[in-house]
Amino acid sequence: MAGVFLQVQLDGLAAMQSRLELLGRIDIAPLRHDLGAVVESQTRRRISEEKASPEGEPWKDWSPAYAATRHGGHSLLEDEGNLVDDIHFVVAGEAIEVGSNLVYAAIQHAGGAEVGIDIPAREYLGLSDGNWSDLVDATDAFVSRVLR
Repeated sequence: MAGVFLQVQLDGLAAMQSRLELLGRIDIAPLRHDLGAVVESQTRRRISEEKASPEGEPWKDWSPAYAATRHGGHSLLEDEGNLVDDIHFVVAGEAIEVGSNLVYAAIQHAGGAEVGIDIPAREYLGLSDGNWSDLVDATDAFVSRVLR
């Protein structure tokens, strides 16, 4: 037969195939826990350090009147630390929920009018590009541990 041909020998294909088959049998509940912990940590950092939305938009400052009531231990979304301390994750079946059940958590995130005061949105829930990258890294680490 005339022409040109390429033959490729894949050494270790059987081992790779068995590892891929193992992926289908992995219990990923621990991965969900790992990912929830990562997002919880990211959210706490956003509140305590970054002071910006997941998209990187800095949060609005306090109004001058409200700022006058604050002192050195206060910062945006932090007074006594209740909100940042209450951020937690829950694994519910295949879903991972991250947030807070404090009554004021939603209005602090989405903004709105509460008791005659306009509260600007200070989005603290969500994932930035960097956050997604952290989740990919955590997933890679999990798969590497499982496939050892």
